Amino acid sequence: MDFRTPKFESPFFPNFAGMSRKMKNKVVTNLQIERIAAEGKCVGHHEGKVVFVSNVAPGDVVDVRITKGKSSFMEGEVVHFHQYSKDRIEPFCSHFGTCGGCKWQHIDYDLQKEYKRQQVVDQFQRIAKVPIPEVRPILGSAKTQYYRNKLDFTFSNKKWLTMDQIRSGEDFDRNALGFHIPKMFDKIINIEHCYLQGGLSNEIRNDLRAFSLANNLSFYDIRSNAGLLRNLIIRTTTTNQTMVIVQFGENDPESIQLVMEFLHVKFPNITSLLYVINTKGNETYNDLELVTFAGLPYIEEEMEGLEFRIGPKSFYQTNSEQAFELYKVARDFADLQGNEIVYDLYTGTGTIANFVAKKAKQVIGLEYVEAAIEDAKLNSQLNGIDNTLFYAGDMKDILNEEFVANHAAPDVIITDPPRAGMDEKVVEMLLRLEAKKIVYVSCNPATQARDLALLGEKYAVKKVQPVDMFPQTYHVENVVLLTLKK
Repeated sequence: MDFRTPKFESPFFPNFAGMSRKMKNKVVTNLQIERIAAEGKCVGHHEGKVVFVSNVAPGDVVDVRITKGKSSFMEGEVVHFHQYSKDRIEPFCSHFGTCGGCKWQHIDYDLQKEYKRQQVVDQFQRIAKVPIPEVRPILGSAKTQYYRNKLDFTFSNKKWLTMDQIRSGEDFDRNALGFHIPKMFDKIINIEHCYLQGGLSNEIRNDLRAFSLANNLSFYDIRSNAGLLRNLIIRTTTTNQTMVIVQFGENDPESIQLVMEFLHVKFPNITSLLYVINTKGNETYNDLELVTFAGLPYIEEEMEGLEFRIGPKSFYQTNSEQAFELYKVARDFADLQGNEIVYDLYTGTGTIANFVAKKAKQVIGLEYVEAAIEDAKLNSQLNGIDNTLFYAGDMKDILNEEFVANHAAPDVIITDPPRAGMDEKVVEMLLRLEAKKIVYVSCNPATQARDLALLGEKYAVKKVQPVDMFPQTYHVENVVLLTLKK
């Protein structure tokens, strides 16, 4: 975007469903963007109402077309810039503003970190409503580009076209391999270069797309649930290993062999080459069989001398290098002396459990996904760790009095739940367990704050450390230390 020319046309069509006629198509002019709000949106005020706007920065002055309105707030899209914020910088990606990722490229990274820290403060003040110490400065990521170890790309025969392309009347090729357009489930933006993942990622995606087009292979049609090429997953490690998973929407052995052989020959450095046939109505493949076409059925990551085996269905923090910093914060907050029983809730593949095991008497990891628990056990074996136990099951069901009666009660609990936070029954159980410390790792400060409000009955917040795992986005990880009140 050229900031010398304050002009902008939104690439999205407005959605006026459910709006009053009075508000439909209304354009608010000269709206002063005041501050960052939740989910990366920014806030201005018009006629006593809050106006939420995306793809802007505090200090921008804009005209906004209202797309959604309630009695107390409105949401809108920018149709014109009158003035750009002095804090804006030039986005580095040509897909910025259309692609749904990296929405904060136009904001300096130091400011991004400040906004993320403030997001934690705001959520805790608004939702937790418990006394908190000063929130520490956010721990920034050393890498602000090419930091992700996993990306999912979608094949589609419904490529996103810009308004200029549509108006031109030209007949464009509609096959694409890239990311979903925000709010448009069936439109895919063709990604030429993505700054999120390094290694072979861009070359693999672009060469596979070119090969597929040259061989007239069908790209997936999400509306009719038909088409050969459906999804491409690329995973990388800091140890220079690469896993590629191709998801096919049709069982066509000849075409599948053609695609996989191309990848195997073209990219001999792929250490784990797999595919899955998925004819379901969604892209999830955890319940499907994956075929190893070449190499090993896993890749390996390393962290502080520990090896972690990552399978095609395994969860691993998507910023490997920053995950190390995150886990160090969690371990520091736990301050283990070597004689503690630790419960690691939502353990995933046991990364945190194995990471802290040498500092504890025993670590017991609990996780919903059975395959992840098998990976956790294997990771303990690979590293010669013999003081861990892992169990699979729904957290609210498995963590109960009977479970504790069959094991030692925890001195320390580490919990790293999904974005939805902990189930209320889990929180209630934590209150009954009365562990001396709880280290709460969260990827969603809002649900973390909600849970802290409940835990506040018996626990006090002692430390708060935000960690930036996802530069160029509004997402923030946060670690909290809670201690049992006396």
